[in-house]
Amino acid sequence: MRVMTTSSPCSRSRFVHRSSIQTGEEQGTERISNREAEYIFGMNESLSSRETSFLISEEPAFKKDEQSKDSIFFRDGIRQIDFVLSYVDDLKKEADPKAERRKEFEQNLRKTGLELEIEDKRNSEDGKTYFVKIHAPWEVLVTYAEVLGIKMPIKESDIPLPENIPFSCMLEPLKLPKNVKHPHPEYFTAQFTRHRQELFLIEDKSSFFPSSSRNRIVYYILSRCPFGVEDGKKKFGIERLLTSNTYSSAYPLHDGQYWKPSEPPNPVNERYTLCQNWARFSYFYKEQPLDLIRDYYGEKIGMYFVFLGFYTEMLSFAAVVGLACFIYGLLSMDNNSSSTEICDPKIGGQIIMCPLCDLVCDYWRLNTTCLASKISHLFDNESTVFFAIFMGIWVTLFLEFWKQRQARMEYEWDLVDFEEEQQQLQLRPEFEAMCKHRKINAVTKEMEPYMPLYSRLPWYFLSGATVTLWMALVIACMVAVIVYRLSVFATFASFMESEASFKHVKSFLTPQITTSLSGSCLNFIVILILNFFYEKISAWITKMEIPRTYQEYESSLTLKMFLFQFVNFYSSCFYVAFFKGKFVGYPGKYTYLFNVWRSEECDPGGCLIELTTQLTIIMTGKQIFGNIKEAIYPMVLNWWRRRKARTNSEKLYSRWEQDHDLETFGSLGLFYEYLETVIQFGFVTLFVASFPLAPLLALLNNIIEIRVDAWKLTTQYRRPVAAKAHSIGVWQDILYGMAVLSVATNAFIVAFTSDIIPRLVYYYAYSKDATAPMKGYVNDSLSTFLIADFPNHTAPWEKRDFTTCRYRDYRYPPDHDQKYFHNMQYWHVLAAKMTFIIVMEHVVFLVKFLLAWMIPDVPKDVLERIKREKLMTIKILHDFELNKLKENLRANSSELAKEVLIQENKTQLAKSTV
Repeated sequence: MRVMTTSSPCSRSRFVHRSSIQTGEEQGTERISNREAEYIFGMNESLSSRETSFLISEEPAFKKDEQSKDSIFFRDGIRQIDFVLSYVDDLKKEADPKAERRKEFEQNLRKTGLELEIEDKRNSEDGKTYFVKIHAPWEVLVTYAEVLGIKMPIKESDIPLPENIPFSCMLEPLKLPKNVKHPHPEYFTAQFTRHRQELFLIEDKSSFFPSSSRNRIVYYILSRCPFGVEDGKKKFGIERLLTSNTYSSAYPLHDGQYWKPSEPPNPVNERYTLCQNWARFSYFYKEQPLDLIRDYYGEKIGMYFVFLGFYTEMLSFAAVVGLACFIYGLLSMDNNSSSTEICDPKIGGQIIMCPLCDLVCDYWRLNTTCLASKISHLFDNESTVFFAIFMGIWVTLFLEFWKQRQARMEYEWDLVDFEEEQQQLQLRPEFEAMCKHRKINAVTKEMEPYMPLYSRLPWYFLSGATVTLWMALVIACMVAVIVYRLSVFATFASFMESEASFKHVKSFLTPQITTSLSGSCLNFIVILILNFFYEKISAWITKMEIPRTYQEYESSLTLKMFLFQFVNFYSSCFYVAFFKGKFVGYPGKYTYLFNVWRSEECDPGGCLIELTTQLTIIMTGKQIFGNIKEAIYPMVLNWWRRRKARTNSEKLYSRWEQDHDLETFGSLGLFYEYLETVIQFGFVTLFVASFPLAPLLALLNNIIEIRVDAWKLTTQYRRPVAAKAHSIGVWQDILYGMAVLSVATNAFIVAFTSDIIPRLVYYYAYSKDATAPMKGYVNDSLSTFLIADFPNHTAPWEKRDFTTCRYRDYRYPPDHDQKYFHNMQYWHVLAAKMTFIIVMEHVVFLVKFLLAWMIPDVPKDVLERIKREKLMTIKILHDFELNKLKENLRANSSELAKEVLIQENKTQLAKSTV
């Protein structure tokens, strides 16, 4: 189903990124097939007579004030600008090869039928830059629309719109005006062909093809147009010219200025409409104008915002449940028996705990961790198990419903039959430049560049070694942070004991909390630094692999970046969740890191609060840093360009110069947006059992993220070239992998990091008080150690009058025959933990598979609509061809009758003559 684009001028603008990683027919430079060569250089001799009237003559520069500054037309005010190229002449070189390439390139563009108009550098704001404006006439558009298989409307759809859901009136405040949400009616569509033009609803040739299709066609020609022969090889494509700085930029124009609507004769300014209804932070609660985004930026960027919006909608359900679990913990905090016993001076105040470090750390009383135990209960309570299971089911529902949403968008955006198989044939210019061998393509049966495997192997090994080295570096940095925590813990402990000024804050700022907070902040800074350098190295090493196609390049970079970021962002959380406090040993026989630093212990309430702290700092810090960077970085760059261009105002120079001074979205713009979202998805799913507020934080971030992305695309970036995409690509497989992994991680967090399983074992097996089953749990969870058994190099310097201290573990007391060995309760707890993991995983996976089986990938109503549209399209085409055949037969029969009549007349004339 295609949205109407024929009569409304609003539909004249859709683009996706100039140098974004292309899909399908939008790919950059590639080998030109024989068929394409016919279309590009031999298709239309009829154009040769027309092109001469548009060749640029040596005419004096026109005055800028004679044309509107916001005009998106040629000087004649009729031909719309579909693309702009810019360059700066190098006056120092007399015989500049770049000038020869430009001359050859522009001549070949004219041969394809494109019309060019050059703005002299004297008319530019900086006095240095030339601008080449490109217009695609009707003959070029219809030819390449057929080559690219662009679908165009043939008949208004008779399929009724979906009925409103119950209580939809309650959602009215969230909705946009209908003319913004659905700017055009729906149409049945078919692939455009030149020989069936009468079939299509062509009301106005100048507006029949939307600007998104126009710039795709122009970019398709630009990416395949040759510009000469160098080193015996035919060189072609705008991407190669941009790489060599022959041209400085290539981009389509925005509709107009984003802060005011366009003035006639310019078409309706959809940039202004998007800015008013989408890029405003005051509209954070409104739905997105997805059809308008697709019209303006193309399907690839549109699909990203569909995914981000749907992910944010689904997060709202998880955020509500997570907030409810947090509120439950808050309300039950005062009634928690464990923290009550810890805080009780008669219980926790009488329990002497063993020192947390050697020599300098002193014995301490359990009730000093009173506040920490209460905070720990906020996230470590009975609702933890429920929320972990809920999130395992939520992630399945999210992915299954996303498949349905994706299928619906494929239908609504005419992507049902879209295939990206062409992508395998799209060769990167860098690959062609490095190839010294050629072989016959098995599909096209044409010679193409070829690189043997042995030529790539060294780079593959280097790439693998680099990724492994950087992942090892991340682990090394994490170990360094652990060493920092171990080394400064004793310092914090002794300092806070000696300073009287810290007595008032010791109740909530314990050495454990201080070390955890400072270590988490340091770890976050290290993560950002490593991430910054690795992004540069991964892009470089991927180029050195010389991938054959753009898809191979993107897949290789995705694998490197995701693996690194997975280790970089999650390694510290995995350490706290599954390793910290698990291999500590016991007093008198502690384990040591590098035989120097004693292993970290968990708080008596467990390590879950530290995991929560780590997760909160990294997740929140990354989101705040990312949003600030995305908003400020392009704004500062644009300000600097305008400053260099001698003006700080867009009001003083032309439409193409305004866009020229904007920031480029970048070839990997969407890649980093998806990567950021997927990393956040990992925080929300992998460790959510320790932090039920994670979905709420992600929800708040995404509400801001949508508007920040909308604002920067609308106001701070050049308009990207439209590209097609029917899905989110490889990221969907990554999400599925993380969803499966999240079930295991949350089960292990509940079992080994949370304190819920030991409490349940005590409740059902070891409790001695039927009226208060959890009474005595704290004392039961602590083992006893004889101070006299301390080795001399670990015991505190000062002597005490008590003989034993307590530590968290399940071991026999010093008067037992098997003293300090694990007791039976330890094995009961361990068996319960393993049982819980197995049961939870099986239950969640069973529910996941049942849901995946019950929820169809394509909704029933969408399937019916697809079938209906296919049937109607075939019927319309059949009727059209049948009517055309009848007309031809009538014309042929009338001509035959005329011939017979002429022959009879000739015969009668001959007889009369005789």
